[in-house]
Amino acid sequence: MEETVQQEAHAVSDSAYAFAPFKRAAVLGAGTMGAQIAAHLANVGLHVDLLDIPGKDSDDPDEIARAGLSRAKKIRPNPFFTTSAADRIFIGNFEQDFDRLRDADWVLEAVVERMDIKRSLMERVEAAVGENTIVSTNTSGLSIAEIASGRSEAFRRRFLGTHFFNPPRYLKLLELVPSADTDPEVVARMAHFGRVHLGKGIVIARDTPYFIGNRIGVYAMLQAMREFTDGEFSIEEIDALTGTLVGRPRSATFRTADVVGLDVMLNVADNLFEAVPDDESREAFVAPDLLRRLVEHGRLGQKSGAGFYRKEGKEIKSVDPGSLEYRSPESLRLPELETIDESAGLQDRLRKLFDLEGRAGDFFRRTTLDLLAYSARRIPEITDSPADIDRAMRWGFGWELGPFQIWDALGFERVKDAMEERGIALPSWIDSMSQGDKAAFYSKSHVGSTVYVPVHGRYEADPAPADTIDVATLKAEPERDIWSAEDCALLDIGDGVALFEFRSKANTLGRAVIEGLIEAIDRIEADRAWRGMVIGNDGKNFSVGANLFELASAVRQGSIEIVDGYLRMFQTAMQRVRYAAKPVVVAAHQRVLGGGCELLMASTHPVAAAESYIGLVELGVGLIPAASGSTRLAALAARRTPNGHPSEIQPWLRKFFETVAMSTVSTSAREAQELGFLPPHARIVMNDDRRLFVARELVRQLSNEGYYPPPRRTVKVLGEPTQAALAVMVQQYVEGRFISEYDAFLANRLAFVMTGGELTAPQEVSEEYLLELERQVFLELVQQPKTQARIEHMLKTKQPLRN
Repeated sequence: MEETVQQEAHAVSDSAYAFAPFKRAAVLGAGTMGAQIAAHLANVGLHVDLLDIPGKDSDDPDEIARAGLSRAKKIRPNPFFTTSAADRIFIGNFEQDFDRLRDADWVLEAVVERMDIKRSLMERVEAAVGENTIVSTNTSGLSIAEIASGRSEAFRRRFLGTHFFNPPRYLKLLELVPSADTDPEVVARMAHFGRVHLGKGIVIARDTPYFIGNRIGVYAMLQAMREFTDGEFSIEEIDALTGTLVGRPRSATFRTADVVGLDVMLNVADNLFEAVPDDESREAFVAPDLLRRLVEHGRLGQKSGAGFYRKEGKEIKSVDPGSLEYRSPESLRLPELETIDESAGLQDRLRKLFDLEGRAGDFFRRTTLDLLAYSARRIPEITDSPADIDRAMRWGFGWELGPFQIWDALGFERVKDAMEERGIALPSWIDSMSQGDKAAFYSKSHVGSTVYVPVHGRYEADPAPADTIDVATLKAEPERDIWSAEDCALLDIGDGVALFEFRSKANTLGRAVIEGLIEAIDRIEADRAWRGMVIGNDGKNFSVGANLFELASAVRQGSIEIVDGYLRMFQTAMQRVRYAAKPVVVAAHQRVLGGGCELLMASTHPVAAAESYIGLVELGVGLIPAASGSTRLAALAARRTPNGHPSEIQPWLRKFFETVAMSTVSTSAREAQELGFLPPHARIVMNDDRRLFVARELVRQLSNEGYYPPPRRTVKVLGEPTQAALAVMVQQYVEGRFISEYDAFLANRLAFVMTGGELTAPQEVSEEYLLELERQVFLELVQQPKTQARIEHMLKTKQPLRN
């Protein structure tokens, strides 16, 4: 039965798309996790009933659920895509509103982690829900089978664990934990909904204590903590050695613990110790005495203002393990780290750390070998496949590589030999894998990716879902390369669709990329074999904008004509994207700033990952959007009105002007639609892994429908009267000390462009007229000393200067 569940849940086939999405859900428990899960369900459009126990105030029996929702609205980072998403959550209480569960497609329990309370609640849930309602628990470690014990067979068949990681909007991992009784079809439906509609990475876990992610992740965190409490490393040194240097989040170990909550961390450690009596490394889950003392003193981390760290003024101090006082950070005693180039690839850094002499190398080898061996010993207890452990750690804990990927990167036999030299216990299946230098957990061949599965003693297929396109895989196939240049390439992604990929540092839009974009569109338009093109990449961010280094270099040389030529070419490229004879779909993700935002706005049919942070931020470096961004927003303000009257246009224009003047960046793709950076018909993709696939399918659809580019239209601009009105608003911001005098100067130059320049009255103008104004003002500003100072400051510090 278990193998069938695993196979059906992992399968991605055409039949998966027959699953109807959930429309209505109920979340039981309005605590931190329950309210945030409700928020994310509302983000994707579900009607969500958020219920909790009745409040003590007889006048407001919903006070607990109401308070939970209110807290969720204040949490940062925001669990909601937009403020309006919260309108889809309807609060209530267990006594008066339990009958609402009958109409729910999915009921998710997220009450306190106590078995007696969960089991008692499930008895009530079974009596209240419809016969087809799926029921799940968000427990982070309690037995799924025990929670459902005593319930009918029909109930147990549609019951499972759905373990979200905190914060549920942002952390990708969703562990699905079926019991032996769970219907495989239920698991498959939940896997499909979670991956496609909630944007999650799905891992099927066994019903073992704390499942996969927390079992390995908590082990790693407690291991690092002991290097502080029992060893000779400072908190700051350990966070330096367990953070971005080794491919883990910037919060590393102790900052992560403070964010999670030290009380939560202690509770999980204590529960794990009790729950795993047969774990040969059980003692690793004994919480350090320091952690217990901090909790006893109410120092719970970020939520209490102090934990392992405490911020005093602008200084962040760390706790002294003896006195529990906070002290200023000492200099790191890790000079050998200066030999590690942090800009190098992760695998290269890991190999150099493994070879490194001194304290840093000793720490890395000791902790890494121990963790990798522990992960190996947990197979097949928590899962059959090393790939599931790796995915859980990448998606749930933000690691760039999971334990077995790290092992492969360092060299299978080399790591195995080092473990044996240190007397570290390994499971017998590791020996059966050993095949000299060629041994590895993962392999790739012409048939695709495979992973070694110990229980079967062989390599088995580990394919990506059929509805994903991985750029790295495409680049490994020479026949996919249509054309390539210095910082970009054109790749064949199948079905007559090409992909234009940036390859510049940070995906900036320098001259080589823009020239390449124009060349790519020329090629696609000229060859009948191509339906159209997708613009996208799999970098950390889609694009942070124009190449400021190129711009600054030209300005330092006094070569304004070079800047002018580049700007004209940039504008030409944006117009080519918009008016190409074949569909050009821009597929964006993560940070989409400045010129990257203008490129997205130029696409008539854009696609964006839900987690896209989009904005025109040029004023932060003393410039204005001048690659068609200002023009697009002026045109959008005119198009948003029913009759095109100036009095109707002005409120929209003011809204868009203010957005750019304040360098507002959306907190989601949905908010980007509200801000005007994305059109209402933009495809918003919850799972970023599916973004390029959705974009390719959109190109195919548009081509099949008989794509025709949009007609060029004039733009109604409002002239100097509205320009004056915007100037009044800007001055109010100055007087309120929200912006500097130079910010005001920049904003007024932006208003000059968006209202049509020196026109004395409203009138229709061409896009080319507004593009010329963009260039005129941009070239004027780039020569301003304060703008040049802003550009230089951004290049040096990566932070804006408000001069």
